[in-house]
Amino acid sequence: MARKLVDESRSHKTHLVRSHAHEEDIPGTVNVQTIEGDDAFHGQALFPVPAEDPNDPLQWSRPKKIMILVIICGYSFLGNAALLGPGPYLTLWSQLFNISPADASSLISYPNLAYGFSSFFLVPLYLKIGRRPVMLGSMLAFIAGLAGCSQANDFGGLMTARIIHCFGAGVCEALPVQLVNDIFFLHERGKHIGYYTFGMCFASMATIPAAYMLLTQYSWRLFFYVILAFACGLFILAFLFVEESSYDRQAHMNHDSSPERSNEVITSNTFEKPKESIVEEATGIPARKTFMSTLLPWGRIDPKVHVLTLMWRSFTYFLVPQVLWVITSFGIIIGLGALAFNYVFPIKIMAPPYNWPEASSGVQSLGSLIGFLLALPFTSSSDRLAGYLTRRNNGIREAEMRLGVMLPGMIIGPIGLLVFGLTAELNLHWIGYFLGGGLTSFGGYFYYCFTLAYAVDSYNTNTSEMLIAINVGKQAVSFGLGFSVLEWVKERGYAAIIAGAFGGVFLANNLMLIVFMLWGKRIRRFMSTSWLGNLHGRRHEDNLATL
Repeated sequence: MARKLVDESRSHKTHLVRSHAHEEDIPGTVNVQTIEGDDAFHGQALFPVPAEDPNDPLQWSRPKKIMILVIICGYSFLGNAALLGPGPYLTLWSQLFNISPADASSLISYPNLAYGFSSFFLVPLYLKIGRRPVMLGSMLAFIAGLAGCSQANDFGGLMTARIIHCFGAGVCEALPVQLVNDIFFLHERGKHIGYYTFGMCFASMATIPAAYMLLTQYSWRLFFYVILAFACGLFILAFLFVEESSYDRQAHMNHDSSPERSNEVITSNTFEKPKESIVEEATGIPARKTFMSTLLPWGRIDPKVHVLTLMWRSFTYFLVPQVLWVITSFGIIIGLGALAFNYVFPIKIMAPPYNWPEASSGVQSLGSLIGFLLALPFTSSSDRLAGYLTRRNNGIREAEMRLGVMLPGMIIGPIGLLVFGLTAELNLHWIGYFLGGGLTSFGGYFYYCFTLAYAVDSYNTNTSEMLIAINVGKQAVSFGLGFSVLEWVKERGYAAIIAGAFGGVFLANNLMLIVFMLWGKRIRRFMSTSWLGNLHGRRHEDNLATL
């Protein structure tokens, strides 16, 4: 009754969400059964459980959360667009700087490596000093690198500037997932990670305007001017609207459950007048921060976090099957799709029998874009399926419940590589390049979105350490697969490498879906009782230790 009265008394204020959901002994298994007074979504109690504090990111208003999501997705789009967009310039750069096409492709492959490895340094840093200062600082590095690219006059200068802006923007591969984990509940996770993924995937279309910019008086430099302008605008939005989301929820809950606090609540509940009890209970809720205080550029320094500990321990996540699957899925799709397509298509389409002009060398990404757009309506499908299966399972949610929606993508993606490789080998109609890219992107979108959501579901408490391993690993895999692709196809042929070797690797990775659907919970149970489970379970205790 007290809960109802308190809610009514605050009807003109922000509603504070309450829940008694909790994770079971096995990581990734969550009890979302509701009890009286719980906030719920389709019969499921909300998880993670927020503190009764309007400053808890889970308690922020929905418009604020969506604005943060839009900004961070925009950052992901710009970062990936700046990385992959110059694909049509490889032939021009090889002529301009008097280097081979393979060396010119290193202007994408090496920055791609820096893009991933920056998470190794920046993720522990944002855990230590806060998300906001690291995001704003990384954006400044991104802007500086883009400015350097626009003014570069030689291969070394361009490579240096490319590595700087990619290293700065690399954190946008981890921050979106971290922020989704910070500000959204479990039942929203798949959908919002999917929107970030779409922003990342949508960046593949940057090659289209990049190619047409060759016809302007600024040539390839115009591409960096345009990205630079958008990056400056995004920095302003981030400064105004992206509040620090690092929050010590456990400390606040411990304060609420302290004996003194409990005695206050018990005493207040013994009053006969309901309105007095409401006033007494409401006095323990902190005030919401003012807008001006949220603009401070620094975040919450966490004394419990030790950067070096996080760095070395993140490598142990390479031994966790769910995390390794995310790494191989992302790395293969980026290396075989984004990099291989961007390298191969301009060379093929400008040569006989196609003879397309150089300005059209980037339009292949239109096929990928169509594939992503067709997959976009399925973004929330894993959340809906998991919610349905959770209700059938008496309110017990398993991490694997979202995986069933990935079955169509398991086969469609490899078929796309088969079509693309055969089209390039046999010089078939140019529509084959677009069809192959579209099919690969359609299937890959499911693996982009839901392998990552599955890993976050499985190891929610250690998301940051896991993201370090994922970002370093996937960029290393994509670098290895895409670095010598032009030499491989010259030696073995397009069909053997792209359709055969790449397609086979892609299919083998996708078939792991069956393994996790059938035995994923057993794997999680085994890992939780292994030495790795003990190591990861002691995260907070280890962070307290002095190095």
